[in-house]
Amino acid sequence: MNQTTRALIAKFSPMWTNKQVWEFDQLNEDLRFDAIYVKPLNYDEKLWKSKSAHLDVKIRDMVVRTFDHMIDGEELWISNKNQRNIDEKYVPYLMAVMADVMIEEEICLNFKIDNGCFVVSIDSDADVIDCKEFFEEFYHLATGFNYDTDTGIPQDETEAEMYLTRLQEEFDENMKGILGDKYLPGNNDPDTINAK
Repeated sequence: MNQTTRALIAKFSPMWTNKQVWEFDQLNEDLRFDAIYVKPLNYDEKLWKSKSAHLDVKIRDMVVRTFDHMIDGEELWISNKNQRNIDEKYVPYLMAVMADVMIEEEICLNFKIDNGCFVVSIDSDADVIDCKEFFEEFYHLATGFNYDTDTGIPQDETEAEMYLTRLQEEFDENMKGILGDKYLPGNNDPDTINAK
C-alpha cells in the first residue's frame, strides 16, 4: 500500500463492516455523489462540466457500470453532489464501498484526498504482500469482525472451527425457517478442487 492510502485508512480505522454500510444506505436512501474519471495528473475543474462526468449518481452502481475506466488506469474522483469537494464524514463509507466492489477480484486500491475530492485508483504496483495488507484492513467488511475486538471465537483452531460451524448451522436453520426450500444452506464455495 502506498503511504497516502495507509495514512487515510489509519485515520478512519477501523473500516466499516457491510452491516454499517447497509445501515448507512438505509438511513441515507437518497445519498448521491458526483464523480469523474481522470487520467493521472490531468485533473481540471472543467471536467465536472464535461460529458464524461457522472453527476447525481449512486456510487456503487456507477462504479460497477464504469469499472473499465479504472482498469485503463484512470482515477475516480468523487465529490458531494453539486459541491466539487467531499464531506469527510463520507470518506469511510466510500472506502468501504469501493473495497467491497473490488473484494471479489482482489484488486487493491489507492485512496487519497486531492483538491478536496476523494480519489480512488487501482494500485497497479501492488504485490501479494500489499494486497494482503490492503484486504486485512477491510477484513471485517466481509466478516463483520474487527481484529482488535473480542469476537468470542475460541483461540484453539479446532474449537474455533466447531464454534463457527455451529453459528453457520444456526444461521442456516433460521434462514430455512424464513425462506423454506428456497434457501441454499452454507455460504462456502463448492469444493471444485477435490470434486471428481
